[in-house]
Amino acid sequence: MLSGVSVMAETAAGIKESAPAAGLSIVCRGVSKTFETIEGERIHALDTVGFGIREGEFVCVVGPSGCGKSTLLRLLAGTLAASGGDILLRGSPVTGPRRDIGIVFQTATLLPWRNVLENALLPADVQGLDRRACTERARGLLRMVGLEGFERKYPFELSGGMQQRVSITRALVHDPAVLLMDEPFGALDALTREQMNLDLQRIWQSAGKTVFLITHSISEAVFLADRVLVMSARPGRIVVELPVGFARPRSLDVIGAPEFGRLVTRIRHELAASGALD
Repeated sequence: MLSGVSVMAETAAGIKESAPAAGLSIVCRGVSKTFETIEGERIHALDTVGFGIREGEFVCVVGPSGCGKSTLLRLLAGTLAASGGDILLRGSPVTGPRRDIGIVFQTATLLPWRNVLENALLPADVQGLDRRACTERARGLLRMVGLEGFERKYPFELSGGMQQRVSITRALVHDPAVLLMDEPFGALDALTREQMNLDLQRIWQSAGKTVFLITHSISEAVFLADRVLVMSARPGRIVVELPVGFARPRSLDVIGAPEFGRLVTRIRHELAASGALD
């Protein structure tokens, strides 16, 4: 765990508590979530999750399917209420959807009747923001993601990777403080996914946003992250936080480094030890 990110302590009950620390963008303290099915069954999805994320930090979360990763992201986004604990964004409680959060999902979910520029401007229209200022920002972001000249194209004219670049632009156009990403490249082929990892790293360094990214790929998490949070099987909890010390910008060559392989193996062992892997 990186010192200075947050002061974490295990209580006797196994609950992680996070003491306040300067420069934190996101703080989760003892966050739990329980769902109730139609039949009245209670499903304990998350168990006392605690962590802190610095302003501008890139954090990835890995864990098995069904461990509550996407539930955790929805709690951070304010689209789902926690059953217990606290979530703070820049010091204020997250009690519902917020304008200072951008979200990128696994699929781009672009509106087929809107062209690239109009899709990118959707948050501006929904939030009633200044259209002229947002259009200028959207054009700049499209240049940054390599889509200059594609402003008038429609989603069906774009590749999967290009559609996700539009989705990232859309998530950033209203200038949010935090970018939440839920398996954003999971539907892409391996080569496109590698290129998108490089592109996302460049976009993050240019935009300077705090990024919280969920992935099933351990190597993707190690390549992208400043820190990797490893979750257990359901009920999901953070079993370990591992710093990633590779210099930036990172090229794909780093994947072949012995240190990279050792960190990937360490994460895999942590998942196995927590029951996440057979």
